Amino acid sequence: MNLRTITCHDVYNHGASLQAYALQHYLQGEGHDAEIIHYKPDYLSRHFDFRLVANPRFDKPLVKQLYLLAKLPGRLCSLKRKASFDAFTAKYLRLTRRYNSIAELSGDAPKADAYIAGSDQIWNTTFRNGTDPAFYLDFGEPQVKRISYAASFATDALAEGTEDFVKAGLAHFNSISVRESSGVKLLQALGYEGTRVVDPVFLLTAKQWDEVANHEGEGEDYILVYDFMNDPSIRAVAQRLALHYGCKIVSIGGRKLGYAHKCYRHHGPETFVSLIKNARCVVSNSFHGTAFSMIYGRDFFVVNRTDGLNTRMRDVLSHYGIIDRLIDSTVSDSTLFSSISSEKIAPILSNDIEFSKRWLAINLK
Repeated sequence: MNLRTITCHDVYNHGASLQAYALQHYLQGEGHDAEIIHYKPDYLSRHFDFRLVANPRFDKPLVKQLYLLAKLPGRLCSLKRKASFDAFTAKYLRLTRRYNSIAELSGDAPKADAYIAGSDQIWNTTFRNGTDPAFYLDFGEPQVKRISYAASFATDALAEGTEDFVKAGLAHFNSISVRESSGVKLLQALGYEGTRVVDPVFLLTAKQWDEVANHEGEGEDYILVYDFMNDPSIRAVAQRLALHYGCKIVSIGGRKLGYAHKCYRHHGPETFVSLIKNARCVVSNSFHGTAFSMIYGRDFFVVNRTDGLNTRMRDVLSHYGIIDRLIDSTVSDSTLFSSISSEKIAPILSNDIEFSKRWLAINLK
């Protein structure tokens, strides 16, 4: 089948890039002609815009120029990160032509036998993509099959005032699957049936991910930190672990963490996978940090996020009976220095993966 997927694939986030690749790679392995719709509206295209003033307090005459000048050195340095992600995209993602708006996409939608929306936080209504008709497949010929795969609302409830929009958008789908059990409940509240499936990264085996990973971290002993919020609780947990095991701390992400022995600030998804694969333990506040730790059988902890976006991690940890890995800085030594039983997770995860693959096969017929 000719399949076209749409997701937030090019937002310079490790998990976003890897889940987009995983779904495409899996579909291609099943014999489909799969491409990612290269949808880049303005709000998904400004990550390296040197004219951007993130704080409205500084968006004033003269103050704005001083703000941009102060930010310039850091932004120039960040181009290394952009280059790493752009190289990953060019090597691993097969894209359609670029679409800059829903109007462009509606006016000349790519031809397909089926459109697939997902995965990741495409329906997070606290972000602009959560109320963008493109991510509800409101484009293309009406006879084209439309499904979602592992789409995520990311929260327990929709943002106020978005319920009618989401309910109308979901009417475009022939079948709906979501990544979290909380998403199934949200769908039910809106009058829709949904199925919980695994994130696309789980559709590929660790051996398949080895083909993406580079060699960073090999032969080293370290605690890996993936923290894009500079959370003091993550710092406290990582330092306790490093002291206990007598190893160093390594971080990956756009921030420089002063307590880490080495920071991979400008590295792309290949390094992200490799560092998780080779870590003693992973400490993060990220869904995909958690997912890849599970794929590689690493010990890991998820620290509660201060912005409240913990639904995704809570759901997956509860499902696999390891909710004790969701912690804060007051976690006891007995929990912090314990190991996850892979034997406990493996059979449940294996069944979930097979179920998800069957769901895709059935709903693409």
